[in-house]
Amino acid sequence: MKTVTVRIKGRVQGVYYRVWTEQVARRLGLGGWVRNRRDGSVEAVFSGAPSQVDEMLRRCADGPPDAKVRSVSVTDEGGAPPSGFAVLPTH
Repeated sequence: MKTVTVRIKGRVQGVYYRVWTEQVARRLGLGGWVRNRRDGSVEAVFSGAPSQVDEMLRRCADGPPDAKVRSVSVTDEGGAPPSGFAVLPTH
């Protein structure tokens, strides 16, 4: 299992980034969550098989069609993986 926290910056709010992230993460079989941040970024936790987490990170660099991703920063976490995938309120 691999668990990471990700911060995505750019034009990532108001473009369905969270909904897109939830859909892609569920298709890849990942656990975790995604939420908007007050600073305009999106934050997410992805947990699952290392190859699936890596695929999710690749996809986050592009995001949904209307997004303009400027950067994706990743922190390897480890620890207990979350169960399921959720969209959380803005933090």
